[in-house]
Amino acid sequence: MKWIACALAVLCVASLARRAAGEAAAAAAAAEAPGQDAPLGDKVRAVVRHFQQEDPVGMPVAPVPDPLDVPEMKHSFSVATMTFKNVKVHGQSKFRLQHVRSDLAAMQMSVGATISKLDILGRYTMAALWSRSQGNFSVLLTDVYVEGVARLEVQRSGRLQAQEINLDITFGDIAMNFENLGFMGSVFQGIINSVGTFLFDSIKPFILREINKNVRGEINREVEKYPKTFPNSISPLDKALADARDLIRERQLDPYYIPNYNYTAGLFNVYLTHVWLTGLATIYREGNVTVNVEQHVMYAAAHVATQRLMGKCHWEVSIAGLLSRAGTASFSVDYLHVMVNVSQPLDTRKTAKLEALDLKLGNIQARMEGAGTLDYVAEFVVNILPNVLRNQIVNALEEPLKRKIQEHLNKTDVSELIEKYIPQIEAQLATTKVVEE
Repeated sequence: MKWIACALAVLCVASLARRAAGEAAAAAAAAEAPGQDAPLGDKVRAVVRHFQQEDPVGMPVAPVPDPLDVPEMKHSFSVATMTFKNVKVHGQSKFRLQHVRSDLAAMQMSVGATISKLDILGRYTMAALWSRSQGNFSVLLTDVYVEGVARLEVQRSGRLQAQEINLDITFGDIAMNFENLGFMGSVFQGIINSVGTFLFDSIKPFILREINKNVRGEINREVEKYPKTFPNSISPLDKALADARDLIRERQLDPYYIPNYNYTAGLFNVYLTHVWLTGLATIYREGNVTVNVEQHVMYAAAHVATQRLMGKCHWEVSIAGLLSRAGTASFSVDYLHVMVNVSQPLDTRKTAKLEALDLKLGNIQARMEGAGTLDYVAEFVVNILPNVLRNQIVNALEEPLKRKIQEHLNKTDVSELIEKYIPQIEAQLATTKVVEE
């Protein structure tokens, strides 16, 4: 069964590599890299170059307004009323990506980013019954952490659309400076904590609104250009697997012909010919498929399986070349599970790495014909022994497969792969635009 596991594992790796390239293209399309109407290829290349830096900050011409204008705010505290005008927030575009965690089955993604500091600048007026002061003010937020959750949904038209982005912002420390407080200084010291909390809580909704307007809006503009539609009855991920099953059949890989096999053990020679296997087109998703980014490294993990695999073959056994028997055999494997996890640095000049590979074989059964009185003995050996040795077989296969897959990854240039897909995607988008016009 080594060839089955190898084929499925390599299929997973190739699919994840293509998905990684697609994710990079989608991430770039969501950013206004060199201009909103710039070709997709220019946006992708800008993002690729960005993550080749040792400490990438922000995103190339990201659609995050900096500075951000905040409307006038007014609030009555316990002993005074304060008005804040000409408020601007600086520094939100200087974020550092910490993680991206996606659930492709649920079409949901969470993003965590840090901002070393946010500056809030503006003018204030503070009025009480007996006094009044006004002047410039500044608020410095340090160790800011931003966590956002976004989802894609399939609309009735079959198009994907980004939903509202949920955002949460926290900070480690806050420092404030209000000029010209005068006699109101002692009053301000009594409400200083309330002022900081009010400013922070009031500004958060405006940042969220701008992100939804710019980031979500740009994502939807780019997604609308993509011509493919999806049924709303199943997720796009499961639709992709359904397409993969059709592709396996179209390429006549199910049933699949296995090359002849010859095995010698002492005086015994075993020949297997005309080996056919059916069931590869039953591949399906077992569990979730994730694409996560941690510390500028992308991890793509998938768990796929087949339903029961059925096979037939001709066999011949000879003993010392003197006694031989021949016949046919049919066999089945209840399932084959393949779990693979591949990592790829966002710096595409670096090589991908196979992080984990796990294989599981289901129950193996066989029925042999042509051995005469040896039929039942042969079936006993074929049916019982593999089940006893299944774990040993899998362990023996995993290490060679890991080496084989890593060799394939070492030969894969992700930068070249991205460049290969850019013209195809741009041509597809251009064709769709002409048709719509």
